[in-house]
Amino acid sequence: MLIETLSTFPTMFDSVMGSSMMRIAQEKGALEFKAHDLRDWTHDRHRTTDDEPYGGGQGLVMKCAPIFEAYDEIAASAADEPFTIFLAPAGTPFKQDHARLLAGKRRLLFVCGHYEGIDERAYKLADACYSLGDYVLTSGELASMVIIDAVVRLLPGVLGDENSALDESFSDGLLEYPQYTRPASFRGMDVPPVLLSGDHAKVAAWRREQSLERTRRLRPDLL
Repeated sequence: MLIETLSTFPTMFDSVMGSSMMRIAQEKGALEFKAHDLRDWTHDRHRTTDDEPYGGGQGLVMKCAPIFEAYDEIAASAADEPFTIFLAPAGTPFKQDHARLLAGKRRLLFVCGHYEGIDERAYKLADACYSLGDYVLTSGELASMVIIDAVVRLLPGVLGDENSALDESFSDGLLEYPQYTRPASFRGMDVPPVLLSGDHAKVAAWRREQSLERTRRLRPDLL
């Protein structure tokens, strides 16, 4: 998969994309990543990507012209047309099903907003627009990193155990069951005996029961 980002702060991706699973995915050849600097498609000496909003108001709005110019050039740079994603508070709440959908694409392009938002005309380029929740971030770069992580870990060969992604929270619409590791007893807190029994059927039944109970208690809206 090829994932590209278009933003005014492309170096923000350096740490995340160079660490942990994102780095491993690139080393394994499952992922190719490119961060594009929107300023490369500006035409003034200050490399301006934003301006005051029409009608007045606070803050600055990202201009649509550099975004369209950048998209045209980026889209033409590879054989597959990019599935283009914008991040905005008005977007569809991002869920695991969306991560699975995006993981099936060959090429993704994230257009990252900043400041007070993006000129509305730029959204004509969007194949999807997502929101991470009912709060506002300064940077679309941060939001895109979250979605990129959720997508890349679903790519074949990225996780050490191919079944790992199938056994996590939201993979079947429920929260994941509690997890434990050594030691079996710590400060008076013991690992549930069923997990030490070696009986795989009982372990599976316990995990399903715990997953349902946790979801019912913490996220009843998922049931």
